Formats: sequence, C-alpha cells, structure tokens
Amino acid sequence: MSKFIFKEESTDDLITETIQNNNKVWRILVVDDDESVHQITRLVLADAFIENRKLDIVSAYSSQEAKDILEDDTSFCMAFVDVVMETDHAGLELVEWIRKEKHNQAIRLVLRTGQAGSAPEAKVIKEFDINDYKEKTDFTAGKMTTTVYASIRAYRDIMTIQRSLDAFKQLIKSTHDLLKINQFRPFGSAALNHLLTLMDVDSSALYIARSQRDFDEESTSLIIACTGKYVCESDSLDNSNINEEVKSLIKKAFDEKCHCTSNEYFVGYYETSSDASSVLYIEFEDDAEHFRSNLAELFATNVALILESLTKQHEIERTQKELLYIVGEAVEARSKETGSHVHRVSLICELLAKKLNLEEKFIEAIKLASPLHDLGKVAVPEEILHKPGKLDDDEWFIMKTHTESGAELLRKSTASISKIGAKLALYHHENWDGTGYPEGLSGNDIPIEARIMALADVFDALGSDRCYKEKWHEDDIKSYLIEQKGKKFEPELVDILVDNYQEFLNIRQKLPD
Repeated sequence: MSKFIFKEESTDDLITETIQNNNKVWRILVVDDDESVHQITRLVLADAFIENRKLDIVSAYSSQEAKDILEDDTSFCMAFVDVVMETDHAGLELVEWIRKEKHNQAIRLVLRTGQAGSAPEAKVIKEFDINDYKEKTDFTAGKMTTTVYASIRAYRDIMTIQRSLDAFKQLIKSTHDLLKINQFRPFGSAALNHLLTLMDVDSSALYIARSQRDFDEESTSLIIACTGKYVCESDSLDNSNINEEVKSLIKKAFDEKCHCTSNEYFVGYYETSSDASSVLYIEFEDDAEHFRSNLAELFATNVALILESLTKQHEIERTQKELLYIVGEAVEARSKETGSHVHRVSLICELLAKKLNLEEKFIEAIKLASPLHDLGKVAVPEEILHKPGKLDDDEWFIMKTHTESGAELLRKSTASISKIGAKLALYHHENWDGTGYPEGLSGNDIPIEARIMALADVFDALGSDRCYKEKWHEDDIKSYLIEQKGKKFEPELVDILVDNYQEFLNIRQKLPD
C-alpha cells in the first residue's frame, strides 16, 4: 500500500489542552496493514486530551483482525479504516459488517485511503455508511487531530441520546406498578438517572427525600428515591446508613427551605404541597461545571410533584382499606364477635382466590370487599344477634334479611369494590345445591366471589367461640367441610382448602381471637 505522508505544518496550529487527572479514555481503533500508519497516528495523538479524557489507541492490521476485536467490544468511539488491505475492498467490507451485521451505529468510521482511485470519495460516501473520507497524502497532523475531535464529540452526543433513550425506557418500565408503595423508589431513581443522563453528568450519589408534617405538627422524613454509592434499604432518612454529612445537608435544606450548591454537590429544595416538601441531593464525581442546575430544578420539581401525587393516592387507598376493615369490625363487634374474624376471612378469601389462579386484580378486590359481607347485620335487632339459643322462625326470617340489607347499602356506591361487596353480602349464604338464601341459587349461578366467601366465612366461624356455640376442633371442622362438599360448598373450593389445610390454619394462628 502507499506510504502515509504528512504535509509540513506549523506546530503552532495544533490545538492544545490542559490535561486533567481522569482515568476514563476514548478508545480509537486504527485498521491498516501499514505499520508506519499506526506509528504516526500514535505519535500525532500521543498527548491529545479531548473532552477531559486521554486517548487509547488500539491497532488492527487487517479487516479480519478488526472484526475479531469488534465482535464483542462496543467501547470504541471511532475507527480509522484503510480501504485496501488483504483485498482491494477489505475496508469497505468491514464498514458494511460493522453497520449491518453488528448494528453498531454509534462508532464513527473515518475511511483513509492511499489509492483514491480504487474507492472514489463520491461513490464511497453515497454507498457506505461512513462519517468521513480522507486521502492519506492530504491528511496532515492538524487535520487528523481535528477529525478526532469532531468524531469523538459526535460519538459523545450519540451516546448521550442513547443513554437518554435507555433511561427513558427504564422510566417507562418502572411505571406499571407505581401505585404500590415499594415501587416509588425505583421510579424516582429511574427518573433522576434520566435527568443525569440528559445532562451527561456523572454522579456518585442521588437522593430524593420527602418530609411531611402531620396534623399534630410532627414531621417524618422518608427516602423515596436513591442511587449511587449510598443506596440504602431503609425508608427512613434518620435510620438510613447514608453519610451523616449528607444527612445534615438534606436536613439543612428542609429547615432553611432553600437550595445549596458547591463544587462537590447540589442540594435542591422543592415544596410540593402545603404540608410536604422534597429535597434532591446530587453528589458529583467530576465535571461539576457542566451541571445545569436550572434543568435539574425543572426536572426534579416535576418528579417530586409526581411522587407527591402518588404518595397522596397511596395514602387515600390505604385509608380506604383501613376504613373497610373498621366497618367490618364494627359490624362484628355489634354481633359480639371478634374483629379478627374480619381480617382472617379477608386473608382466607385471598388465599382461596390465589389457589384458583384468578386474576390478581380480582383477588385484591375480593380481599378488600370481604369485610363488608355481613354489613346488613346493622339492620338486625340486637336481641336476635345476641340470642344464645336457636332462633325461631320469625327471628330467622329477620336474620336472613341481613343479606339483602347489606347488598342494598352497598349498591348505592358506584365503586368497583362496593359492587363486589354487594354480591358478597347478598349471596354468601347461597348453597352449592340450591338450598341457601336469599334467592336459592345453585352451582355456577352463584358468583365466584360469594362461593369463596361462603366457605371462608364458615371455616373461620366454626373455629371461633360465638354466643350460640363453642369453637370446634380443627379435625371436626375439616370433617364438616368434606361432608358439605357439593351441598353447601363448591367441591373444588373444598378440595383446595382441605389439601392446603395447614396453610389456612396458619392464618388463624397468626391472627387469633
């Protein structure tokens, strides 16, 4: 191949930079079968320091050797590729392989040739996905340096975009379970990692801490997002293993309600509601001068507001769940029955539904609605509810009305949980063989949630002392359920409970009367 020749050029025209201490490098692949090309390239770029990094130059003396290097290594930012090597078009074939087979669109490819006639510039630029074309006889040291600068900056921008897309995908992926409290931190961390990627700033620590003042003016500080070297399991800021100096900076931002920044860190304070605020803490590894606080503030404010909204939504849902149990317990208390029955039945229904492989959403709905199954008992006189002996016909008629009374109360709500609760209240005394009440439904005509509730309610009630009976022994309960299989209860449900009997008994042991 032809010799690699530089034109004379004054060293005063070369761009110089102050070399800083940085262990990161830009990797450049030189593909050429002429040893002098490798030597001169290393000589020209020996002291180059571009975008705060040194250069790591790797040599390949054939297109096949280059393929072996690039097969599993995607860390190269650019490559100088000779056209004519083991074949007249080996370099062009390498370009095709990189782009089409390896699908590497990020690496910047600069074609260098000493025989321009074998690969005319216009034809090559048009037909091959290269980023620059240089004839060796016209490629000065200054032009080489300029080409490397341009290629590295282009690669840097491409990777910034790619990291942003990857971070955005991570952000989208983390949102499907946002309504679960244990998903707040992954969401916050993904969102804030996306922020740092957009700004192309490295960070060794990243937190969002949230402080809320309750009605009694007590404050609680929680970590709802974290990443970097201080990632911790604890949700409490005070109890976390975060560096005490970092804790004090976060607390200072809460106390003084203002931002704080230095060459080592950025602390942003964001008031998201009248009783809650958040603090963003970023600790820089290096290159702090490129940190754009205005972008951080805009992004962090939006993330904090989203997290605040999610937190409030979760608080509302938690309150609603607790109220459902409170209402159920109140009904049981009026019947002089333990409130633990409500919690146990809820868990028994959940476990039966899981064993039936019902949809997760439906399982959660049954669990939440089950405390309302006896709501209609609020309309039953206490002398009937508390009667220790057997009810007469008139009393039994009144007692049976609790199913319709409960359903009528719950039908007034349009909430999905209330709709399921209405079915539970109305049909949980229907029997599989059609001998139940209030409508005498049988088999699969009875809603599945009511079939589950019927078995769960009786299973737990038999194991508890009531005003009209003493609790049964565990073996007697099992025998009764088997005896009522296909009569009072759905056979498949009885089989599930009996086959997993100890698992269901464990629920009672964990929540005793």
